Amino acid sequence: MLNEYSIGDSRELLKEVESSSVDLIYIDPPYCTGRDFYHFNDKFKSSADYRDLLMRPILTECHRILSDVGNIVVHVEPKISHHIRIVLDDIFGEKRFKNEIVWVSGGNHKSIKQLQRNHDTIIVYQKSTTSIYNAEHKDYDAKTYQQAKMCKFRKQKYNTSALVNRQPNVVSRPNLRYEWNGHYLQWHVSKERMQMLHDDNRLEYSSNTGIPRVKKYLNEMDGIPIKDVWSDIKQIQGVEKLDYATQKPIALLNRIVKMFSNENSVVLDPCSGSGTLGRSAIVTGRDYILFDINDDGKKLFEKSIQNIPVEGVSQEIETPLTQLL
Repeated sequence: MLNEYSIGDSRELLKEVESSSVDLIYIDPPYCTGRDFYHFNDKFKSSADYRDLLMRPILTECHRILSDVGNIVVHVEPKISHHIRIVLDDIFGEKRFKNEIVWVSGGNHKSIKQLQRNHDTIIVYQKSTTSIYNAEHKDYDAKTYQQAKMCKFRKQKYNTSALVNRQPNVVSRPNLRYEWNGHYLQWHVSKERMQMLHDDNRLEYSSNTGIPRVKKYLNEMDGIPIKDVWSDIKQIQGVEKLDYATQKPIALLNRIVKMFSNENSVVLDPCSGSGTLGRSAIVTGRDYILFDINDDGKKLFEKSIQNIPVEGVSQEIETPLTQLL
């Protein structure tokens, strides 16, 4: 099964996967829309049938095959996300919830009766208390550099962040409450750490209050941290688009794969469609296992990976797939 696209019912195929052998499961399942797509039928008698007859068996097997440091990422629309959360809480446990990501997909879900939907929901759970997470960052834009200050000592651009805990009654930390520069407050760092920052010229004191903020030099950071609202990845355009209704952008899968798995990890998609997870795995240096109920997506996937150069796998994981095909 490794590095293969298998055709069949995922509820059965997942039973053939070795326990605790997969580091990342990404699943973009049917959304219970009541529609009959060209590639698959998304009609269920009820939301309960969708939840208990399709998703619960799949997610139960996903829990078994996920490694102890593994993550499962479920990509759905807001209308059914609560059904998915119920099943994930039952199987993984409420405390294994990790993130809910909002992908601002910019879709064409127009309506005159309600607010236009402009996002998908991406739910992340982990198998145990510790799971793979690799922080991703965006490059600083021109505005960030323009707004940053210049340190006259280091000749480097920097921003500042607060050191004062503005909610000391919510989280009381007596060891972080002390006097500094005439202010007895609860801080985010210990007094020893504050002294180190001061000695290293990493504090900027307010000319009005004398309260310090910590300097963060841009050249010492990886960029702007990716948070849980993703508006920088757009829907598929141009030559990347295959003839598959629910295809997702390779940039979206690359980010998920790199965040929630490591190089040489095994990643799996039980509802693979056009195989975007497989293409992402090839580009980012992972092994993949792909399942789907029909072979239309498999044909598109096999055609799309024919011209990916082997040397491109290890050299340029950031290169858009459209440049590799």
